[in-house]
Amino acid sequence: MLYAYVMDKIDASQRRRLVDSDTLRALCRTSDRAGALQLLSHLGALGVSGAALWFFWGTWWAIPAFMVHGTLINYLYAGQHELSHGTVFRTRPLNEWSGRVLGFLMLYPRTFDQIQHMAHHRYTQDWARDGELARERYQLRSYLFWMSGVTYWYTRMRRILRFSLGIVTEPYLPAYRHAELVREARVHLLGYGFIVAVSVALQSWAAMVLWFAPMLAMKFMHQLQNTIEHLGLAHDDNLLTNTRSTRTNPVMRWMAWQMQYHTAHHAFPAVPFHRLHRLHALLFTERGVAPPTMTYLGFQLAVLRAFAHGRSEADYADDRMWIADPKHE
Repeated sequence: MLYAYVMDKIDASQRRRLVDSDTLRALCRTSDRAGALQLLSHLGALGVSGAALWFFWGTWWAIPAFMVHGTLINYLYAGQHELSHGTVFRTRPLNEWSGRVLGFLMLYPRTFDQIQHMAHHRYTQDWARDGELARERYQLRSYLFWMSGVTYWYTRMRRILRFSLGIVTEPYLPAYRHAELVREARVHLLGYGFIVAVSVALQSWAAMVLWFAPMLAMKFMHQLQNTIEHLGLAHDDNLLTNTRSTRTNPVMRWMAWQMQYHTAHHAFPAVPFHRLHRLHALLFTERGVAPPTMTYLGFQLAVLRAFAHGRSEADYADDRMWIADPKHE
């Protein structure tokens, strides 16, 4: 056995029996205060890093400021993700409009993100229906391009342009939502065009320096989180083999809105980010169960080894885990 679990399987039919209804109801309570504290602290950190980048621009100190600022911008997607779940604020309009603003900043329209992400949760690791698996299977070259952000940003920008032209081809996007997605993309394009026009009129590089350039250049830092969650795990409906959690430090957990407790999040997506540590303890720690777990660096090294010598994702069986922590093998 790869892992010595107390429970050897957690699938959709079993999740309801893992946490009693009263406890789950308490865990699912959202909080405007907790949501505001997380969002405002993230935005406050961006204000500090942005001020430092602007102040140090033209000096060597601008390099670390640029890197920190770009990393913080990219991890705003963790907030957008939670806002798409509607679990950040108790007040629903705050989830809606905060999510739309972040989606605009991240070049990731909210409505599209919600539909794609719903398909991801409903059909996790299903090649035909998981919205996040609408891609070719990785080989080393394509994986490195995705990690760098090059193909990530190309895909995002091309999709907005394509949708704005009325071309929606993704199979996981229902036809009755196409018109909404097209309108959303056009609103985004108008907004980006307005920013460009104002920047040109004012002869200002502020939007490029403080937003666009650091966001594009530092995407690889956020890809550490994006790639570790499911890659190299079995394509089945078992949470203990299809979703990975991450061992890391409190700063990274804060910046990623606690998404390192990813197995717990997939078990009960309605539980807000600030209670995932408690849910993780109930599901796993207190039961003596360990979900697939790795560190960011350990995972990336394992991926490089898995794709060495010309191997690709297609060389590994879909029904088994092929990237795991060596300590648990």
